[in-house]
This record gives sequence, structure tokens and C-alpha cells, in this order.
Amino acid sequence: MRATGARSTAAPLIKFSLFALVTITATALLAATIVNVSLAEKHTYRAVFSDVTGLEEGDDIRVAGVRVGEVEGIRIKDRTLAEVSFTVAAERPLLTSTQAVVRYRNLVGQRYIALTEGVGTDTRLRPGGTIPLSRTQPALDLNALLNGFKPLFAALSPQDVNQLATEIIKTLQGEGGTVNSLLAHTASLTTTLAGRDKLIGSVIDNLNTVLATLDKRGARFSGLLKQLRRVISGLSADRKPIGTSLVSIGNLTAATSGLLEDARPALKDDIAGLTDLTGTLNRNEKTVEGVLKRLPNKLNELTGTASYGSWFNFYLCDFDGRIVLPKTKQVLTPEMHVARARCGG
Repeated sequence: MRATGARSTAAPLIKFSLFALVTITATALLAATIVNVSLAEKHTYRAVFSDVTGLEEGDDIRVAGVRVGEVEGIRIKDRTLAEVSFTVAAERPLLTSTQAVVRYRNLVGQRYIALTEGVGTDTRLRPGGTIPLSRTQPALDLNALLNGFKPLFAALSPQDVNQLATEIIKTLQGEGGTVNSLLAHTASLTTTLAGRDKLIGSVIDNLNTVLATLDKRGARFSGLLKQLRRVISGLSADRKPIGTSLVSIGNLTAATSGLLEDARPALKDDIAGLTDLTGTLNRNEKTVEGVLKRLPNKLNELTGTASYGSWFNFYLCDFDGRIVLPKTKQVLTPEMHVARARCGG
């Protein structure tokens, strides 16, 4: 029973151990591949450059585009030079005529050192040896190069700019892109510009007209800019009150929205009643017109009753009446008429 239990426990343990060993080995190989770790023998060399801007420790050392080592360290030498120490696989020995060039790896600005064969003897450079300044070249000044192409890049799409810039750099560094490809893109650019010659000329002419007008009205334009600056300065000084006002306007808008929402049913009924009213007025247009014509005279006569003060004066000018009694004839009252000027008589 004990032997059987031991065997049943040992089998899973052996399987787990084999699984862990395989997993650790695969992980180690993957990590070594990612960080480019090589277990082969390496030799260390040095190279003196006038400028290694952008070069960092761990950057590639390449021969014919193939990675053969990496940069180990960078230090200042003689105050104006940079000495780079790097490793190269022992199976790739360097010669005393070997040249070192700092090149762009991509447009992001990453760099690497390219080792090329130079003219001279085939004597091997001993490990720890130094490539002198006379056989090194600094990186191409990408900013100065691309700034010169700014007018051209302005007429291209971003993808064309990236492709053209990459080929320019590769061509000037002597690798990858060919001069034919560079010239093809340049020809395409010039063809595009030539096809829009009239449009470009029209834009330039209009721009000249605008500039001439601004030049003639320079004093007014300067005054406008000064006034604009004052307005902006005033707004900047009053930014807090303006901000508070905007908040208050927001609150007012919310309150008004609520008021209109509450009054909407009543307004709807009022609008419906107004529609009926306008229809009635339209049907009785002549009557309304006659009332409006007589109304000023009537109002003048009515206002005359209050011409002596804050009261109304009334005068009895004419009086007559009719009285109807049950079971009797109609009884007429004596008529009375005052013949005075105020009564029109």
C-alpha cells in the first residue's frame, strides 16, 4: 500500500517538474530574444566621434545592416569629443581601416553605429583598440535637412512627407532608398505644383493685393490692433465678473425654461383664443374700421369733461323720457333743451 501511494505521488511531481523546466527555459529564451542577449564571446572596442547626439547605451552596432553588438558606454574625451565604447561578436573582427558612422535608425530619432570597411591594410584591430576621429562620422543633422524641405512638405500629405523624408535620409546615408526613388517622389511633387500653377499664382496675386491694402492703411490697422489689445486686456481684467455673469445667465436660462414650461398650457390656450379673436375682427372689418375712425373724436369729447381738474364736468343739455305704466298708455315727460354754446345750441 505504501509503495503504491509513493508511486501515485511521484508521477504528478515528475510531470510538474518537467512542465516547470520547459516553461522556464522557453521564458528565458524569449527574454533573451527580446533584449538581444547573446552568449557568444564578445570583444570591446572604442571609437572617437565629434558628435553623438541621440546615441544611447544599448543602441545597435551593425555591419551591413546586421546587428553584431551594442553600445556599452559614452564619455567625454578632450572636452570637445565623444568616446563610445561598444562590443562586437568575436567572430566579427574589426580591421585597422574600419570606419564607424552614426546613422538614423528611424524618424523618431533612434540611432545606431554602422561599421564599414575603409581603404587601407587588412590588419586586424586588437580588442580594446580605438577607431580614431579621422575614420568616424557623426549623425546627419536631421533638423537642418528637414527644415530646408519645409516648403515642399507643406504641399504633401502626411504619408508622402514621411516616405519622402525617410528616403532622403536613407539616400544621404548611403543605404536602403535609392536616388531613383527619391527623384521619382520629387518629380511627382513638382508635377503636382506645376498642375496648380494658376491657382498658386492667383493666391500670390491676391495676397499681394491684401498686403498692399494693409500697407496703405497701416495707421488704421495699427490702431485696430491697439484697440483689440485693449479690449482683450479689459476682458482679461474682468474675467472673474464675466465668469460670474455667465453662471448667472445659465441660472436665468434654467429658470426661464422652467417658467415657460409651466406657462406653456396657458399660452397655448391664449394663442388659440387669439386666433378666434383675429377671425372675428377680420369678419367685422368695416365695423372695426368705423369705430377706429370715430374713436379719436369721441375721446377728445370725453377728455374735455376733465379739462378743469381731476374730476369730470357734466352738463344737462337735453332731457326727455317715456314712462309706461301698467294698463295705461305711454306717458311722455316734458322735453327740456338748453340753448347754450356748450350744448351746441
